[in-house]
Amino acid sequence: MDQLAAMRAFALVVETGNFSEASRQLGVAVSSVTRQVNALETLLHTQLTNRSTRSITLTPQGRRYYEKVVQILQDVEAANLSVAEQDEVPRGLLRISLPVAFGRLYIAPLVRDFLVQYPEMQLNLTLSDGLANPVDEQLDVVIRLGNLERSGATWIVRKLGSYTRKVCGSPAYFQQYGKPEHPEDLVHHNCLCFSYSTGYEIWRFKRDKEVCEVKVNGSLVANNSEVLRQVCLDGAGLILMPTWLIGEDIRGGLLEAVLNDFQFYPHIDMDTGIYALYLPNRRNSLRVKTFIDFLTQRLGNSLLWEKF
Repeated sequence: MDQLAAMRAFALVVETGNFSEASRQLGVAVSSVTRQVNALETLLHTQLTNRSTRSITLTPQGRRYYEKVVQILQDVEAANLSVAEQDEVPRGLLRISLPVAFGRLYIAPLVRDFLVQYPEMQLNLTLSDGLANPVDEQLDVVIRLGNLERSGATWIVRKLGSYTRKVCGSPAYFQQYGKPEHPEDLVHHNCLCFSYSTGYEIWRFKRDKEVCEVKVNGSLVANNSEVLRQVCLDGAGLILMPTWLIGEDIRGGLLEAVLNDFQFYPHIDMDTGIYALYLPNRRNSLRVKTFIDFLTQRLGNSLLWEKF
């Protein structure tokens, strides 16, 4: 038995929740993964998983073993990286998760230049607005907009920039309906909202010690920020969006920000940073460092709108 291969198979079974998906990711038959996990249990003289037709759960011994296996696999990968990049030339595959709109607007235009500058590297980009897990999804770098309170405590974090949020509308909309002078005026406006399970949104604002909450609604709810931006540009209503998305529209006069003496204030520990995150076992990865340094340098000018 190749114990390291069996440990990888076992970890994937745990992380994916079933043998079929683990076998797909490994590119082997389900029966092969089953044999590897069975062989581990025989070697260890203990049962690692409870299996049924619908689910797989870990036994207490399996939970302890899985935690050790994850650390061992990370150490093996770190050791491999230290040798593969010992000549200080970044090479190989880098797996990255990006938010959809931010990735399309800010990262995609940089990909060609990065690959030209580092021809021995390859990028695997996954665009998703979900909270990616670098262990489960075998990622090297995760780009995240805020939400660090839900990040793993062991991640290493590099800040790339900051942003603010603005309420804005098109000149045509304001000409027809006027501008809100206070957040409470928003109840009389058509606010285009991001979809949440509640079916409505509460926009919170702060000015000095004044904090107010406004329950807004309008004629459109969507789960995509770029759709809301486009409808706002067409003059149909107001949006509350981050400056990384609508900053250039405001600069170009296509949109106009209002309520600028208020700060959008969803909750007291609101995080408006743009971050690159990676696991400690990537700490010495030249590929990771090269990519993040490249983003920091190239995004610097683009992120000036953080001071909007």
